[in-house]
Amino acid sequence: MAKFAVLLPAAGRSSRFKDKDKKPFAQLDGRAVWLRTAELFVNRPDVAQVFLVVAPDDQELFMMRFAAHIAVMTIKIVPGGRERWESVGNALAQVGPDVEYVAVHDAVRPCVTAELIDAVFAAARTHGAVLLATRIPDTIKRVDDKLVVRETVDRRGLWLAQTPQVFRKEWLADAYARRAELGKDITDDAQLVEAAGHPVHVVEGSPTNVKITTKDDLALAAAILTSRPKPKGNRPIHPFAEEEMWK
Repeated sequence: MAKFAVLLPAAGRSSRFKDKDKKPFAQLDGRAVWLRTAELFVNRPDVAQVFLVVAPDDQELFMMRFAAHIAVMTIKIVPGGRERWESVGNALAQVGPDVEYVAVHDAVRPCVTAELIDAVFAAARTHGAVLLATRIPDTIKRVDDKLVVRETVDRRGLWLAQTPQVFRKEWLADAYARRAELGKDITDDAQLVEAAGHPVHVVEGSPTNVKITTKDDLALAAAILTSRPKPKGNRPIHPFAEEEMWK
């Protein structure tokens, strides 16, 4: 079985979230957002390593609140950088030699389903570089700084990128090693791998795979999770699910 490492960046500044807690650590139906996200990966038999990237300024408080969860879930904490790409690079440098594929998934996307993870992992084994994405259903307007419409953009062939984004480890490592020459205005890992010369395939995702950026997104994620059938069988994978608080 091919082995995957999962990198969960959670070191952003959360400037648009406007809360005392940063968005990965906000409570979502009783558990921190990052924890709900990590739970989707840690018990998968094809996942060998999970890395959570936390800003250095947050690490002491993070360990005070979540050390027990980290121990039970065998997640490794990695210090974040000033930019997202530095955070991913820090985690990528610690991926084990036996890992064949690396998945990068926003720590603030807790609503991705096991079925979508299965699909994107399977596609990575076939194609080497894949991402979840959704078709754009709405009309797109290009607007100037005075909020005047300047153009209606043809949406055919346009998709919204999501995560996980999954790559052969050597492709992603090579792309990160060459990042300075590939361009500094790259916005996600798929674009970086594209710039390195590898074709990136799309697996159709879901509009419910929301990324939490604002408090409204947090409420939407809660509604999505509440609407889903409760899992049968075992309770959550760790014994602290109802106890953790980011106070």
